[in-house]
Amino acid sequence: MADHKTPPSEMIRVPTALIPVVKELSKLHREGHTIALLQGLEELLSRFDSNIDINNSGKLEEKLDNLESHLGNKLETITKKLEQMERAISTISSANASGRYSNTRPRRQAHPYQQPQVELLALPPENLAPRLGLSPSSLAPEREKLTTKEFISWTRNRDPRGIGWEWNAKDGLYHPVK
Repeated sequence: MADHKTPPSEMIRVPTALIPVVKELSKLHREGHTIALLQGLEELLSRFDSNIDINNSGKLEEKLDNLESHLGNKLETITKKLEQMERAISTISSANASGRYSNTRPRRQAHPYQQPQVELLALPPENLAPRLGLSPSSLAPEREKLTTKEFISWTRNRDPRGIGWEWNAKDGLYHPVK
């Protein structure tokens, strides 16, 4: 013999205004009026469904249409601006490629707090030696034992800015080598 026990009740939340109604429905269910109760609820719900105001759902659709239109306008504006930027970039790129915007002057540095590079002038031994971390008396022996290329490389490795220096016997000065 099969046992037809009803499943345990589930706890659900209902709006405060419906609490008295749900309590009454629960009481009717406990008294055994479940089938009549379900039929009455189905009838009530079918009447409720047929009386839904179509205009309310129309308002929702209208709001959605307005939102889509607004977003569409924004996207259209963004697309136009992107197209303008692409045209400007391609114009600049083609102008650079053709040499129209080439500049023989060095570009200014991006950071205003950095000072522009100063062109170095030829230096006497007493000024170059401290720059290379040497005493003036030790500079000449290094120059004399190395070839010109080796001396330029040696000074470049010691110079704080990586500049090589070449000796000019005519003026007795060291000249920067780029």
